[in-house]
Amino acid sequence: MKLHVIDTGFFKLDGGAMFGVVPKTLWQRTNPADENNLCTWAMRCLLIEDGDRLILIDNGIGDKQDAKFFSHYYLHGDDNLLKSLHKAGFAPEDVTDMFLTHLHFDHCGGGVKYKANSQEPELVFPNATYWTNKDHWQWATEPNAREKASFLKENLLPMQESGHLQFIDQQAPSPFPQFDIFYADGHTDKMMVPIISYKGQKIAYMADLLPSVGHIPLPYVMGYDTRPLLTLQEKELFLKRAAQEKLILFLEHDAAHECCTVAETEKGIRLDSTFSLSEA
Repeated sequence: MKLHVIDTGFFKLDGGAMFGVVPKTLWQRTNPADENNLCTWAMRCLLIEDGDRLILIDNGIGDKQDAKFFSHYYLHGDDNLLKSLHKAGFAPEDVTDMFLTHLHFDHCGGGVKYKANSQEPELVFPNATYWTNKDHWQWATEPNAREKASFLKENLLPMQESGHLQFIDQQAPSPFPQFDIFYADGHTDKMMVPIISYKGQKIAYMADLLPSVGHIPLPYVMGYDTRPLLTLQEKELFLKRAAQEKLILFLEHDAAHECCTVAETEKGIRLDSTFSLSEA
């Protein structure tokens, strides 16, 4: 098995929204904001090359929305989804499985594009099965008012209409022997965190359960989370496990750090070390 980091660029989100009730005087120590109170975040995906399967975990924000939409998020950086795939030696047609941790636009927007000179959608990965779970799909396609702006029908419906959408059944054997799945409900309903067995270690793709090292202290919970008190419980459970089992935490949104480990201290779970995936 080989793992490839797929960088899809950076975007900006409001620091207060990203850290919830935590004061700016605290969160800006790890995530400094610009003059508009916006912090820079990565959209870092992971490609698993294993035998005849090529599994991509999340795919970034994509490029099909209009200028008004993108003006809110200040996309920047030299990398994008296709450029990073090509750098790893692959084309979109090579991807066999598109695993989506959840269906917010910055995690799944890159999986669908518009055909040239039209608004007709098509899959970016034409040979891939697109994976989510039934509970989260229902949550995303019948969205609550709080999350409605994050679930965009143009990102979601083409997956189903193409016939490429499949649901992972929590009660059935996993279609992915490469990893186990931790289900979290605090950020959004039934978000999936894959825990990959790799070279005798375990690497957890943290999605929005832990966006950055700045979110390690338990109260540092995003304002975007639908059930923040549940996120507190899920983070505590998962980070204690990560400290005890020495899990490597792969960070999707941390602009500076690809991976980290955590350790138990007198003050609770805290950052232990940061490093790139190639150093794992």
